[in-house]
Amino acid sequence: MNGEQKKVLFTKIRDYYGDLKGKTLAVWGLSFKPKTDDMREAPSLTVLPLLSEAGARLRLFDPVAMENARGLLGEKGITYCDTSMETLDGADALVILTEWDEFRGVDLTAVKDRLKEPVIFDGRNIYPLEEVQEAGLTYIDIGRKRA
Repeated sequence: MNGEQKKVLFTKIRDYYGDLKGKTLAVWGLSFKPKTDDMREAPSLTVLPLLSEAGARLRLFDPVAMENARGLLGEKGITYCDTSMETLDGADALVILTEWDEFRGVDLTAVKDRLKEPVIFDGRNIYPLEEVQEAGLTYIDIGRKRA
């Protein structure tokens, strides 16, 4: 995800809700890429401060980059969660920033059932459109060609 794509995801979230004040967003994936705790150039370092500045509260999870994320992102308005599914508790929507394999295999119906609103903003396009639609989720991705 290049710099402009990172901002596009924020813009899509802001445009969907209008005002982000009072919104809680679950965020999956904080590292630059899967299977690393490296956060240099990570989308999270651009997108999450923009979301926070707009008034959103964040519930974060990454399989290995939590310690690095805490050091770089701080604590204000952020809850660091122990599992991906825990982030969904009390969240209005899910934002995916890194394409970890464990996120691909999740039960999308369970995701829908735990969110206040059935919405996924996916910066990595990790799910087939048919799967999210069958689960009853609104799926907002980036740059995917549609027929």
